[in-house]
Amino acid sequence: MNVAPWVWILTVVGLSAIIVVDLFLINRGEGKEFTTRRAAFWSVFYISLAALFGAAVWYFAGGRYAGEYFGGFVTEKSLSVDNLFVFMVILTRFAVPRHAQHTVLMAGVVIALVLRGAFIAAGTAALNTFTWVFFLFGAFLLWTAVGLVRGGDEEEVKENALLRWAKRVVPTTGEYDGARMLTRRNGRRMFTPLFIVMIAIGTTDVLFAVDSIPAIFGLTTEPYLVFTANAFALMGLVQLYFLIGGLADRLVYLSYGLAFILGFIGVKLILHALHEYGAHWAPDISIWLSLAVIGAALAVTTAASLVAGRRGAREKAEIGEAAEAAPPAAGRPQEATDIR
Repeated sequence: MNVAPWVWILTVVGLSAIIVVDLFLINRGEGKEFTTRRAAFWSVFYISLAALFGAAVWYFAGGRYAGEYFGGFVTEKSLSVDNLFVFMVILTRFAVPRHAQHTVLMAGVVIALVLRGAFIAAGTAALNTFTWVFFLFGAFLLWTAVGLVRGGDEEEVKENALLRWAKRVVPTTGEYDGARMLTRRNGRRMFTPLFIVMIAIGTTDVLFAVDSIPAIFGLTTEPYLVFTANAFALMGLVQLYFLIGGLADRLVYLSYGLAFILGFIGVKLILHALHEYGAHWAPDISIWLSLAVIGAALAVTTAASLVAGRRGAREKAEIGEAAEAAPPAAGRPQEATDIR
């Protein structure tokens, strides 16, 4: 897939314009909270935008590349849902006011896009030069999948070196000033805690990119498709945060679904590398089969999570009703009735 430089430039300009609109138009009105209804509307808007872009890829480049784009987008979107758990922890830890959360999350997305772009460039160069990198990426994804099943992602919410440096060096106020990242105190310009939270969100997302970038390279090695799939998945992440904030805790089996997806893509990468080294017995899994497996895994884990959530809520309700209907325990004095 040969992408002309002007297409890259037009794409980056278009994505930048969307981000500017998101920052200054969608979140219009300082102090205005981002409601669930607005989040639902703009989530549908971003998913529709991603789908239209995929349709354009299909029209101009064919079904194969469109399938690779959609496979990458669905994978990155599903992995980004797992990111939301950590974002919730960060915003809660720093006690970010709800009306300022949209701004800081969008700023974090911009940082993540820039840093992920560097990751993608480095990964593309490595894959084009060294075929054995496919083995490395595949093994890393399998290791990550095992870690997800074991439930060991607490490390991802710890402060990284850049965040610790920023908190120590950058002059920061002790309180928020609306949705501003810069304010003035005693005639001196200082950053508000939103700036620190922005760094925390952006750099934490890069830690997730260590998992997601190898995963999408298992579906496509086209840098243009890798970048655009990441961009569209990230840009709708802010709206998704406000939309499923209450739903996130109910997706109890999500980590297992993501582990299966990463494991599947890891095996796909290893088989592809074996095929490249002359092992013709190794099957080369098609992108459409990959997309079907990813979609099925997400559907099954989401349905199982919602069923488990409803069952748990029903059991709690039954326990509560039984406790209310139970007679007082033997030997326990009943409350005296005041008849005066």
